[in-house]
Amino acid sequence: MVRRTRDEALETRNKILDTAERVFSERGVSHTSLADIAHAAGVTRGAIYWHFRNKADLFDAMMNRVVLPMEEMAQRAGDATLDDPLAYVRGCALNVLERVVRDPQCRRVFEICCHKCEYVNEMSQVRDRHIEGRNACLSHIEAGLRNAAAKGVLARGVNPRNAAVGLHALVDGLIMNWILDPGYLPLDKEAGRIVDLYLDGLRRAPRSPAAKQKRSRRTVRGEPVEPRTGYARQGRR
Repeated sequence: MVRRTRDEALETRNKILDTAERVFSERGVSHTSLADIAHAAGVTRGAIYWHFRNKADLFDAMMNRVVLPMEEMAQRAGDATLDDPLAYVRGCALNVLERVVRDPQCRRVFEICCHKCEYVNEMSQVRDRHIEGRNACLSHIEAGLRNAAAKGVLARGVNPRNAAVGLHALVDGLIMNWILDPGYLPLDKEAGRIVDLYLDGLRRAPRSPAAKQKRSRRTVRGEPVEPRTGYARQGRR
C-alpha cells in the first residue's frame, strides 16, 4: 500500500512536470500560472504545492530532469585515469548538442529556458540556479583541460580557464541559435566539425618523425635550431 502511494505520487509529479513543459512552451513562463498548469494536468493546485514550493521550484525541477545527466557526465572530465581528457571533453560537448537535436524533451526545455523565460520576480531564483549550473559546468570543463595539460595533450600556453569559457560559449551559442532557427545550420551534421575546429586549436600537435630526426641531427652537429617560418631563407650557402 505504501509503495502504491509512493508510485502514484511520483506519477502525479511527472505528470505535472510534463504538463508544465508543454504549457510553458505554448504560453511562455511569465504568462503561465500554477493554476494554468493544474488545469491542464487535471490536478488541483494543492497537488502542485504538495510537490513544489512555487513556480520557480517547479521550473527548476523541470530543468533538472534534462540537465542533471549532462552535469553528471561532465563531472568526470577531471578524472586522472582518463587517457585523453580532451577527447572526453569533446564527447561531453557533443553529447549535449546531440541530445538537443535528437531528444524532443531536451530541445523543448532548452527552448523554454533560452527564449521563453524572464528571470524576474519569483523567477529570479531560477536565474541564480542557471548561473550556478553554468559555473559548475565551467569548473568541470576547466578540470578536464587541466587534466589534459598534465598529460601533455594540451598545447603549451593555453589557459585552461579561458579555454573552458570559450568552449562553453561555443556550445551555448550553437544551442541558442539553432533552437531559435533550426535552419541556422544542420547541427546534427556539423556539430562535430565545429567543436573539432575549436578543440584542435587547443591540442598539442605531435612532432613529426622527420622533424624529430632533423632536430636530433642538427643538435648532434651543434647547429642552432632556428624557428620555422613560412618563408625560405635567401642567400644561405
